[in-house]
Amino acid sequence: MAAFPPPRPALCRHITQDLDQVFAALADPTRRAILAMLLEDDMAVTDVAEPFEMSLAAISKHLGVLTAAGVISQEKRGRVKWCKLEPDALRNASVWMQGFGQFEPVNLDAFERFLEIELPETAEGVTRSGSE
Repeated sequence: MAAFPPPRPALCRHITQDLDQVFAALADPTRRAILAMLLEDDMAVTDVAEPFEMSLAAISKHLGVLTAAGVISQEKRGRVKWCKLEPDALRNASVWMQGFGQFEPVNLDAFERFLEIELPETAEGVTRSGSE
């Protein structure tokens, strides 16, 4: 029988679902490019679509995914729909990723020096078995 993870409290499930949605939204290069554009300023949907070689309907679908993930908001101003970056929506994802940054990067030079001290015979070109 397959083992399943233990049930999580509702709050944890909600945060996990939010993270899943944010990471799914960020998984597409077009959506990441849209977010980079919106870092500069709010933009009309037609302006967002301009640099891409795809239909306005396709861009609207990408914007819908970003909106559903809470990464952007859309607002109608007159007859124009505007997109705005919602940076707070990325906070939980950022905090989650920073948890992996607690480990020091491996210093390969220091690791090589350690190996030379601990295994001097390998540093001289001799294997552990004694053959060269």
